[in-house]
Amino acid sequence: MSFWTSAPEFWYAPKTTAEKAAALALAPLGKIFGWLSEKRFDLYYPVPMSKPVICVGNLVAGGAGKTPTVMSIIDLLLEKGYNPHILTRGYGGSEEGPVQVAPNRDTAEFVGDEALLLVEKAPTWVSRNRALGAQSAIYSGASVIVMDDGFQNPAMYKNFSLLVVDGGVGFGNGQVMPAGPLRENLGFGLTRADAVVIIGDDKTNAAAEIRKHVENMPILSARLVPDAQNPNIFGKQIFAFAGIGRPEKFRETLTAAGAIVEGWGSYPDHMPYVEEDLDELVKTAEAKGMPVLTTAKDYVRLPENIRPRVQPFRVHLQWQDSAEVLRLIEASLSR
Repeated sequence: MSFWTSAPEFWYAPKTTAEKAAALALAPLGKIFGWLSEKRFDLYYPVPMSKPVICVGNLVAGGAGKTPTVMSIIDLLLEKGYNPHILTRGYGGSEEGPVQVAPNRDTAEFVGDEALLLVEKAPTWVSRNRALGAQSAIYSGASVIVMDDGFQNPAMYKNFSLLVVDGGVGFGNGQVMPAGPLRENLGFGLTRADAVVIIGDDKTNAAAEIRKHVENMPILSARLVPDAQNPNIFGKQIFAFAGIGRPEKFRETLTAAGAIVEGWGSYPDHMPYVEEDLDELVKTAEAKGMPVLTTAKDYVRLPENIRPRVQPFRVHLQWQDSAEVLRLIEASLSR
């Protein structure tokens, strides 16, 4: 059981002649998009805030692991006595903001799915205008702003920018959208970053590609590990689905945890689920007596009548060297 996903296959692993031809045909558009992305930065003077801003971004379309990275950085800052607030655009939600997220009031349709996860860690603000959102957080007592995404936004100054790379796919075919997954030219993006974290095994040798552009770039390592509170799925037959940037990554996580995935559904990132989208999958699993699992981000987007029949399977980021992460961050805060 499978469904279409949002990222074209040729962005990451072109197998057929037609897929390779598609990337080649779209390459001129990618060059134009990359050029326009760079020129946007010539049109703005980035607004500096009265408190430091940490930006967690990426260079590719779709999820690379930004949200768990933000949540982990919040934990590190809290341990050191900072009062961090989180700033997010609220992708997938209708709210323009700035508004502080209230978990007992807000829904994914209003503030987006990521905001409902982030607010579990620290006060979270949704704002399409990043500077206004940051200022609202500062007025409310934030000593540091941690921004989920926004690396390509030229309007606000960032004291520290951390790029997140999915070790499983790296930078794909290395081309800019629509020819590839890159949001901007690789070199231009890397030169604006202060550090990069590669999540999971570096299967595409992304570290070497980074070094080609910025030789002395700090490259951190981390991995996503299941939460201890998750249901025990070792050796069990399950059904599962995901609507994230790379849904297959969630399936790999479940398999690594020992699950036997008998039924599977892939959906576009941030998909606003309705009952009809999941009815067949859930009913089939129930008929077989198997549980249905999904990501925490998908879970908050489920219709009310589907949610009790699905279990969230949560993961968190585990740094290889958290002390080095904190050292880099605090060095930027002191500046």
